Amino acid sequence: MFERFTERARQVVVLAQEEARTLKHNYIGTEHILLGLLREEEGLAARVLESLDITVERVRAQVVRIVGSGEEVTSGQIPFTPRAKKVLELALREALSLGHNYIGTEHILLGLVRENEGVAARILLDFDADSEKIRNEVIRMLSGPGGRRQGGSGQAGAGAGGGAAAQGEGKKSSKLLDQFGRNLTKLASDGKLDPVVGRETEIERIMQILSRRTKNNPVLVGEPGVGKTAVVEGLAQRITNADVPELLKGKQIYTLDLAALVAGSKYRGEFEERLKKVMKEITQRGDIILFIDELHNLVGAGAAEGAIDAASILKPALARGELQTVGATTLDEYRKYLERDSALERRFQKIVVDQPSIEECVQILKGLRDRYEQHHKIQITDEALEAAAELADRYISDRFLPDKAIDLIDEASSRMRIKSMSSPPVYRELEEEIETTRRDKEAAIEAQEFEKAANLRDKERRLTNKKRELEDAWESGEGGDRPAIGEEEIADIVSMWTGIPVFKLTEAETQKLMRMEDELHKRVIGQSQAVETISKAIRRSRAGLKD
Repeated sequence: MFERFTERARQVVVLAQEEARTLKHNYIGTEHILLGLLREEEGLAARVLESLDITVERVRAQVVRIVGSGEEVTSGQIPFTPRAKKVLELALREALSLGHNYIGTEHILLGLVRENEGVAARILLDFDADSEKIRNEVIRMLSGPGGRRQGGSGQAGAGAGGGAAAQGEGKKSSKLLDQFGRNLTKLASDGKLDPVVGRETEIERIMQILSRRTKNNPVLVGEPGVGKTAVVEGLAQRITNADVPELLKGKQIYTLDLAALVAGSKYRGEFEERLKKVMKEITQRGDIILFIDELHNLVGAGAAEGAIDAASILKPALARGELQTVGATTLDEYRKYLERDSALERRFQKIVVDQPSIEECVQILKGLRDRYEQHHKIQITDEALEAAAELADRYISDRFLPDKAIDLIDEASSRMRIKSMSSPPVYRELEEEIETTRRDKEAAIEAQEFEKAANLRDKERRLTNKKRELEDAWESGEGGDRPAIGEEEIADIVSMWTGIPVFKLTEAETQKLMRMEDELHKRVIGQSQAVETISKAIRRSRAGLKD
């Protein structure tokens, strides 16, 4: 049964258990379910009860008056009473009678009044809320603006998780999209996205394509780790700052998780229905730009015998310009899937995202430095950033900038944080001094030297306050004695990843080239001419000269 419950209906059950514990009851009865419904304030049931002037405080007072409180808190799972179980069964019947394939908070409320014998029903009658009055109010709210219409569109085929939409808020939010994706624009406004450095050309090109009348769907194509998702995050940040053309102001960028859409769709047609409802929400809102990472997964997503894949469902809307989508995929996947499906390919405008140069990568790392310093509570020097970009480019050949350079900085910072103590040395010295002062104070009290004990007490207070200030400064990142990572720490991580000895990475390039013959002669005996020829060829290559 619980798999049909919406998220808020499940939360009601959790809150009912909390109420039982608070009242020290060793069971969950109808009265606890009623309290749970009232505490889930955004649910439709809470709105119905509020319209009837029924509040949590008034109901809780009635429960204490009728049932009283228990003597001790029960540990572990608290069982439902037979009447509470019957309420949940009646909620299912109420949902089916209304033609809903989910169980929301409103159905649980209807189940409560239909049961009509428990403590909850008695309390509701005390507040002059009989079953007919509650049922009429539920029906009124379901059929009103943002009620049943929104509930129905958000629920069909959504199973357990889609129930949030059933609660029918009047807010401008997309419940299905919130369930199957993330709002990047909201994350940007909350400051939860990393800063995007550079990529102005790609962001400008995206804005141009999105402003077209038809076929206004850009697709970012590039190797993994070059920053395709970061480009879209940069666009979200620009929208938040209103630094976009008039046409794009007020738009919301949502990422769509195809795996979440497919997950749990057991029956034929269920996935297609979910996707169509998501598309319907997008077209009804009219202010949503959909970002689909790993766009190639559209081809074949959800397809089964007798079913169609996601790409075929999206194509008509993409062509008409009703659905604005930004895609991202790798070069290999683009060739393998999208180029093969020419009908899908022509709906998108290709934007190639190249790997940044070492200089651009250093600028990107400088833009991210504050976030990593704050997280790891360390300092990152300019030398470390330059070394990360250069060494990643030279020695880690199976990955791409700036991703591999960012990973180097992150892991070197993590390693430094683990190596360093959890608190600065001054902090530990203060703790030792406080402990010594405390012992001296206790000794002075035992010796009845009360004036000395009072002075030591004052000293202990001063030291404790100083320690607290130092702790606050260290936690907020103002401490000046944080450990710093430099070129050597970056080289250590590269050495760990690649197996190349550290000294060979940090040694000046010119010194290595000058001593190349001597180093080779240590391993290669009696091949002077060959060693000399190879060394000269390598020196010419490093100097940028060609034959």
